[in-house]
This record gives sequence, structure tokens and C-alpha cells, in this order.
Amino acid sequence: MASLVAYDDSDSEAENEPVGSVIAAGQVEDTCDAVQAHGQGSASGALDGTEGGALPMKHRSSEEPAGPRLPPARLWRSGPGSCPSQRLQWPRTEPEVTFATSGPPRASLWLSHVPAGHVPLAAALGKQVKPSWGTCDPPEPPFCARTLSGTPGTRGSSVQKKRCEDCVVPYTPKRLRQLQGLSTETGKTEAAEAKGPPPGRPPAPLSVESRVSEFIQPYLDTQYKETRISRRVLFHLRGHRGPVNSVQWCPVFSKSHLLLSASMDKTFKVWDAVDSGSCLQTYCLHSEAVRAARWSPCGRCILSGGFDCALHLTDLETGGRTFSGQSDFRVTALKFHPKDHNLFVCGGFSPEVKAWDIRAGKVVRSYKATIQQTLDILFLREGSEFLSSTDASSRDSADRTIIAWDFRSSAKISNQIFHERYTCPSLALHPREPVFLAQTNGNYLALFSAVWPYRMSGRRRYEGHKVEGYSVGCECSPDGDLLVTGSADGRVLLYCFRTASRARTLHGHTQACVGATFHPVLPSVLATCSWEGDIKIWH
Repeated sequence: MASLVAYDDSDSEAENEPVGSVIAAGQVEDTCDAVQAHGQGSASGALDGTEGGALPMKHRSSEEPAGPRLPPARLWRSGPGSCPSQRLQWPRTEPEVTFATSGPPRASLWLSHVPAGHVPLAAALGKQVKPSWGTCDPPEPPFCARTLSGTPGTRGSSVQKKRCEDCVVPYTPKRLRQLQGLSTETGKTEAAEAKGPPPGRPPAPLSVESRVSEFIQPYLDTQYKETRISRRVLFHLRGHRGPVNSVQWCPVFSKSHLLLSASMDKTFKVWDAVDSGSCLQTYCLHSEAVRAARWSPCGRCILSGGFDCALHLTDLETGGRTFSGQSDFRVTALKFHPKDHNLFVCGGFSPEVKAWDIRAGKVVRSYKATIQQTLDILFLREGSEFLSSTDASSRDSADRTIIAWDFRSSAKISNQIFHERYTCPSLALHPREPVFLAQTNGNYLALFSAVWPYRMSGRRRYEGHKVEGYSVGCECSPDGDLLVTGSADGRVLLYCFRTASRARTLHGHTQACVGATFHPVLPSVLATCSWEGDIKIWH
């Protein structure tokens, strides 16, 4: 039997039929069947004609004219009443199907939606066909998510699988993968708790009874005597979905069972960290990470600032905001004035440190230096002076690492304080002696005089922990006998202030411990926070 070859030598302007078009016999072409039939035919080379195979293709000889190439042949599956074998057909011009002018317009095959009331031609002829599109189809998934509807093992599915494997998958940092795993382990209850109220709505009042904790009550009438070293974990607080930047006990002794935590998950929380270890309230007032949060000296309000350049003072009893301001830089450090509680100082990603007045709601003083970022702020005695640690650490700017300012005149008192080429991410004041501590990226704590000219002590240096670029905090115990600091390897180290020897090492976190603070009343309670998002209360 001679093979039939059709040549289209007419200059017809008819376009090739798109996939899924309506043919003259009233059939809707199945895309998957066409792909599978063509793939199987090409894989087997030649199929038997009696078994439904395709006829062998005729190779082009050198004597044939080099005219325009023929369009590719397609294998169409015939209807049930015709010949059972597959025939070789070429695209041809189809007669136009006209509709009545009173009926709905015909939908284009290139549109993803069809006008209401449109009925496919095959359906009008009484054939049951699967619609190739719908009026409410979801958006098409990306190429990697598409799957063929054919049987597995066909060539089309194998090619599709190979293409999916070749797609580029975006890289996820290790810390983010660990945080996602941690949020999955915490469970749905803690995730709902961390979510808090939606932004824009005022938070609910803090549900705290007006009582004193039974553990704190015996210590209120006595003087703080001696700090005892913590040995075991009392509570393990989980609820933040991001790294916890800082923790602080309430400064009012009768409310010192409350613990404040600020996190990179755009929230700050208030915990009952002495009696129950539960989260009392979650505040979602910021659209970016909350880098700093501080209790007001009265213990009724919380001042917070973050990477969204917003400043909020929240009243815990009413749940409302008593003050809201917008800074012109991302806030990383906040401190209340020790005497005038209506004033606070904030610093961040800016060469300026600014003092705000809550009553006026504006900036009242500005302290400018040739730096890029303020890491921490520390008020000295009586609040007439304060220190700011900066990110300046090069050879010609080491004298600007720690700067002493006069609060009232905004003048620099001294910038010749720390001469080593390390930044100081945190500062801490000793409660009884006129000295302060500076955490350095040289993996040691340096001791300075809190009186001009602020000389550094060369005899005492507290070493053994790691900083490694983290904002690791440090603090002195209420009696001044112990120092506590976190470490980049997750440890918590306690030092003896007098001898600079290590008193104890606590292994409590798997990631960097960036905050540690002593309880102001209980002599053996310590709170630590880490970069993995958890808080531990030690006893």
C-alpha cells in the first residue's frame, strides 16, 4: 500500500488548529492523548498498522525542492464509528461555524474565561466531553508544579519530571530552617498565642491580679543580702517565633514576677515567670522586628521600638497607647532617664542619638557623632551624663567606640575611653561601685571607671565566653558580687566581680544566648534568652 502524502501548495492564510479546538466531526481534541500517542510512536520507531500504529514516515530525498517545510503531522484518535486505526492527517482549514446573532458570542480559545451561557459545540451535539476550561478556574500553577494527566512511565511524564528537577529552588538560610522547625514543634496553641491581636487594634488590658507573688512576698520587707548561684531550670518559656533580643524584670518589686521579652517576630510579651511560667499578654504593635523594649520606672507602661522606626508607650492596665512617635531611623536602643521619667533616649541606625519628651511627643535634644549606628546606651549617676557605644572600630576611629555625653547641653564629654579595636554591643552599670562594664567583640568584658576620665582597668578582665558579632548582653547582680553574660555558643557564664574568676557555667541553649538578667528581689533567680526564640528561668 502506497503511503499518502498531502502537500499544501495553496497560499492559504488559515492558522494551525490550537490544542483543544473543535474539529468538523464535533470532537474535542485531548491534549494528553495527543502527547502520549506522539511520544509512544516516536519511542517505538514504527508501529504495526493493524494494531493502531502510525504509518512509516517518508524521508525527504535530495531531489525534492527546498520549499517551505511541511507542518508537523499529528495523530488523531478517530471516533468509535470509523476505522479503528490511527490515520496520518495534516492541518487543514476548517469551515467557520457561525452562530446566531441573538445568541451569546463565541469565546476565544486563548481566553481563560468563557462568557456566561456558552455551551461547547460537542455538548450541543449530544456528546459528553470534559470541559477544557471553566468560568472559575484557579490561576495556573508554575511550571514546576504542573503534572501531566497521562499514565506514569510515559515519555511526557519523564520529561516533565526532569524539567521539575532542573528548576532552581531558592536557598533558605540555616537559621531560618531551624526557626521554622522550632515553630512546628511548639504546636498550634503556642503559634496562636504568639500571633496576638491583629495590628491596628489596641491590645487588651493585662490580665494580672493586683496581688503580690507568694514567692516574692517574704523578700519585700528585708534587705537584699547575697546572690546565690542558679543551678537548674525552673521554667522553659516558648512562644516567640523569632530570636528574643532582650528580657527584663519589672523594676517595681511588688510586680517583679512579670518578665518582659522583645523578639524579632514583631512582638513583645509579658510573662508570669515566677508563679506559673505562662504568657499573660502578647503585643503586636510593630510591623517589623522589635529590637528594644523597656519597662517604665513605675512598672505600668512598656516603651518599645523596632526596625519600623516606630516608638510606642503602652499602658498595661488599659491596653491603650499613651505615646506614639515616628523616628527617622531604625531603633536598636532605648533607655528612660533615671530622674525624669517623661524623658527617654533612643539610638539606632543613625549617627544621632535623640532624646524624646513623652508629654510633648517630640524630640527635645539631639546628640550627633560621626558614626553609623548606636549599639547601646547607659545612663550614669543622677542622669546628668550618659554613654553610647557605637560601631566605630577602625584604626583612626577607635576613640569613638564609647562616647560620654552631657545630657543637658548635648556636648561630648569624652571620646577617649576605649582604645582597642573592638565594638561594644552592650554596657552595664555596677549597682554599688562607680564603675561600668562593656561587652566587647574581643570575647571579654572590660571594666571602666564611671567618673571622668573613664579609665579602663588593666587588672581585671572577664574572659571565657564568645561574642562573635551577636548583641550579647551582660549585667551585675543586685549586690554587685556576680556578673552574668551570655555567649555565642549558648552558654551562660557567671563571674566573681572581685577576682574576675568564673563562678559557674550553665549550658542552657543550643544557639547564641544574647540576654541574661538577675531578678531584683529573689536572690537565686536568673532569666536568659537566646537566638532560637526561647527563654529560660533558672533557680
